Amino acid sequence: MPVVWNECVAKSQAVHLRNKASGRKQTCGPAQLDRMLTQARRTTPWLREGSSVPQQQVIRDFGRSRAKAHKDIRERLPVWQRAGMPKWKTKREALPTLNYTTRGFRLKEGRLHLAGEIVVRVVWSRELPAEPSSVRVYQDSLGHWYCSFVVPAQVQPLPETGRVLGVDWGVQETATTTSDAHDLTHAGHGKKAKEKLSRYDRMMARRRPKKGQPASKGYREAKKLRAKAYKKVARQREDTGRKWAKKVVREHDAIAVEDFRPKFLSRTTMARKAADAAIGATKAALIEMGRKHGRDIRLVHPAHTTMDCANCDARAKHRLPLGERTYTCTACGTVSPRDKNSARVMLVRAGLNPAGAEGVRPPGALLPEAA
Repeated sequence: MPVVWNECVAKSQAVHLRNKASGRKQTCGPAQLDRMLTQARRTTPWLREGSSVPQQQVIRDFGRSRAKAHKDIRERLPVWQRAGMPKWKTKREALPTLNYTTRGFRLKEGRLHLAGEIVVRVVWSRELPAEPSSVRVYQDSLGHWYCSFVVPAQVQPLPETGRVLGVDWGVQETATTTSDAHDLTHAGHGKKAKEKLSRYDRMMARRRPKKGQPASKGYREAKKLRAKAYKKVARQREDTGRKWAKKVVREHDAIAVEDFRPKFLSRTTMARKAADAAIGATKAALIEMGRKHGRDIRLVHPAHTTMDCANCDARAKHRLPLGERTYTCTACGTVSPRDKNSARVMLVRAGLNPAGAEGVRPPGALLPEAA
């Protein structure tokens, strides 16, 4: 629904400029945008022919995006951490997505019935564990359509193991843990597909249409081949991250994870390798898997984790350069690999006993309420 989204952006920007000029504080929330949608459906026949349910959900999505941007501004987060105000969507670049609540869809005989007398035959990847509360129908870059259902999460507890683990994210290794058997090496899926991706990029550049002219069939084919190659790399990264997360969660009761946000790496010389490591996707998979199986996942703030000593908690007087891969504590003299020391610091800061760094949790290492 790019049209409804763009109308919301235009209305929000107009209210902002009006408030800035007059000094007033008018709002542009979902209530005002709902009235705007009602008026637009009265005057626009083609908009009225569609169901109002997904159109109203676009307004809800816009409201959440705008509220998040205002929250980041109030908290004075750095620019590279802010979500940013909602922007315009073009018809060619914005992939279609429709969100239906319970009053806009129903399941009958294995088929999805959407508002507006639309019947979709779904190829089910798995059975729904409960009655869905909403469904999002969307199209990916390859032109494939998917249905994403929202159902209540069901915890599938695993047997206790009495083990804890600390996880430190990095670029040389995607995840360095306190147990050598659970380190996640950099798979390099993007590097392996670089030759193919570069060939499709050159193919698109040669066939790129001039400004104002429609794209040729050859350009569209090259664009689809490029999207297919990128999709394969993304799925490989996701598969690697989920398999590693499943192994970690299955063999540990509590996991101390660095709350690392790799967005700022996109502006450094390590941007390509950091993106190929897929730290964000792997971290999300670990948190999701831990919640699914009832494990204790503790997020640790990453500040000074490379400067602190896991043995005596002393802090180095200066920041360690990236080329220095061995940590030497000036207070107690402990020498250990830099990333391994950071992983043990995660255990200390999470309140877990560092004596269990090699996998075994000593008695009383976890608090009773957190176990």
